[in-house]
Amino acid sequence: MHRFTINGSQFLFDENTNSLHEIDQLVWDLLNTETLEESEALQRLGDRYSAESIRSALAELAELREAGLIFTPPVPRPEIPHTDPPLVKALCLHLAHDCNLRCMYCFAGTGPFGGSRELMPAHVGRAALDFLVRSSGSRRNLEVDFFGGEPLLNFPVVKELVAYGRQLEQQHDKVFRFTLTTNATLLTEEVQEFLNRERIAAVLSIDGRPSVNDHARPFANGKGSYERIVPEMLRFTASREHENYYVRGTFTRHNLDFAADVAHLAELGFKHLSMEPVVGSPQESYTLRQEDLPQLMNEYERLAAYYVARHKAGHPFTFFHFNLSLDHGPCAIKRISGCGAGYDYLAVTPSGDLYPCHQFVGQSEWLMGNVEQGITRMDISRQFQDVNLYSKPGCVDCWARFFCSGGCMAHAWFANGDFTKPEPLACALQKKRLECALYAMAAIADSMLNRQ
Repeated sequence: MHRFTINGSQFLFDENTNSLHEIDQLVWDLLNTETLEESEALQRLGDRYSAESIRSALAELAELREAGLIFTPPVPRPEIPHTDPPLVKALCLHLAHDCNLRCMYCFAGTGPFGGSRELMPAHVGRAALDFLVRSSGSRRNLEVDFFGGEPLLNFPVVKELVAYGRQLEQQHDKVFRFTLTTNATLLTEEVQEFLNRERIAAVLSIDGRPSVNDHARPFANGKGSYERIVPEMLRFTASREHENYYVRGTFTRHNLDFAADVAHLAELGFKHLSMEPVVGSPQESYTLRQEDLPQLMNEYERLAAYYVARHKAGHPFTFFHFNLSLDHGPCAIKRISGCGAGYDYLAVTPSGDLYPCHQFVGQSEWLMGNVEQGITRMDISRQFQDVNLYSKPGCVDCWARFFCSGGCMAHAWFANGDFTKPEPLACALQKKRLECALYAMAAIADSMLNRQ
């Protein structure tokens, strides 16, 4: 059981059943007692609460327990199947190891991932799609993300690969879901029409308020990108009736008040938002630090309050980290094993090299093979398949484990050199976001009930 307080409201969450309960101070205090025996509760809390109210609260807790909603036994550990070779279902195609922006926190080194600036040739992209079909086995639904750098620097190849993917769908009874991640500086009318016609999901990068965005995301000549991208982003998102996209930002130590940036984007009219904490070297001025945690925790609570207020006022938007499903969501194996990097999901460089995910690209020790020969370092794939919640001592008993699946393996590796040790700051922020998401779900549901 996990208890938490957000914006003055107190909650009890059972991680095995996903049941969430708003509780008062009496129940909170009862749960501080060693047992829920009436005699002990009366002895310890009788000076603060009446005997009648204590007995009533104990009876309600007993009813919830009897119904299997609190104090439930742990979820049985499922068997996690391993495949050798793995069945791949998603590729991150690095169409461009180049970019026209010079974002200060870019993990790709402003585009080339530590190598040379280059674009993916069409024949490499086609070979990558062939590899995906060949490696997917009986899996029918496949995913491809056009990534960079800035993939729209290679727009002709985007078009050619989508057309080739449509051919492969017919030939092999597969379904491709394409996504394009872009800085939106090249979001021309032609590009927008193509993305809409082909139903390609879009991730549009912007960091929020003009001053924040332009400080973090300037062009190569130093000029800010905000004025260039916002009009086209608004036109594009409206053209697809605000579906099938996310506007994604990054917050750094330079804008710890990031809730204001989310609010700015929502008030511009964007309906689907994400704001991610930066990942960077401890030596960089923009990198978040442990000492920032109190302010960051408060900022997430401010964001949750704003999110709820917008919903109540009839101007809702979705925030990626507040999108929880307590009734459905990923299967148990997916919740335990995580993103699938290194076996379900691979990154492909412009030359066709395979890596476990986009964050490992350029690290020679993680080179897994190439799209022509396939995976030649099966030991790397097995290493990733062996990592799950039960191999992470700090995760196996954590209340948030079934939502975060143990966190990002790349973050853990680069921070600690160990997949089984999640990065502490990222872990703390993840749990805070989940608490805020649960609070927001409860507050919005309560508001809808009151309207009825």
